[in-house]
Amino acid sequence: MRSDEQDSQGPVIRDRRRIDPVTGQVRDAERQGGPGQAGPPQRGPGQQRPGRHAVSKPGGGSGGNSGAGPSAPAGQEASGGQGSAPASEAGQAADLELTARRLAERTADLQRLQAEYANYRKRVERDRLAVREQALANVLTELLPVLDDIGRAREHGELSGGFKSVAESLEAAATKLGLASYGEEGEPFDPNLHEALMHSYSPDVAEPACVRILQPGYKVGERILRPARVAVAEPGEPDEDDEPGGADEAHHFQNPNNN
Repeated sequence: MRSDEQDSQGPVIRDRRRIDPVTGQVRDAERQGGPGQAGPPQRGPGQQRPGRHAVSKPGGGSGGNSGAGPSAPAGQEASGGQGSAPASEAGQAADLELTARRLAERTADLQRLQAEYANYRKRVERDRLAVREQALANVLTELLPVLDDIGRAREHGELSGGFKSVAESLEAAATKLGLASYGEEGEPFDPNLHEALMHSYSPDVAEPACVRILQPGYKVGERILRPARVAVAEPGEPDEDDEPGGADEAHHFQNPNNN
């Protein structure tokens, strides 16, 4: 029967606007029916629906978080930042160590290659000089008999005319290539430089010496092409029974390299 009474009374209209349209003052919530009965404020003339075009304020409530996803708790965010930083530093340290090790290996390889190349160049240069000296020595050795003939012709006075010019040109060319003759009377006997073909005793010498040059020696630099063939005299009184130039005596003073 209560529903019938309500229908007979008609609809009940409650004004829940927070702003009084007449005075423009904020109404008291208790006067509008208490906090439990307070509903969404009704729009007055010329008013907009709240929250539709509202501008979010920094640090505000729900308006400040509009458009952003759910934020993690402060404790979880702090713990995640502290865990990722040490991991990132450890990864960078490992990369630096690997790069430094690779750089050291490449540097060692480069230094080894440079040393090998320097040794290769030295070896090639040494071999080239050795081949050149050997070829030059072979050519000059073949010319020694010709130089001996020129020397004998000069001693006998047969070196004259055009033959003299040719002989002097040949000797000058051999000298330019580094050929040098050695062997003089009176110099000490050296078995590495001289080959003794004759032997005698003489009171005029204090040590074994070359008293006569039978055939000059030739060398190129420090290389001996042919030892000087000489007659050697030792300190002592000459013996009339001994024949100078005996085979045994000559063999005793020969260069051991020419045995």
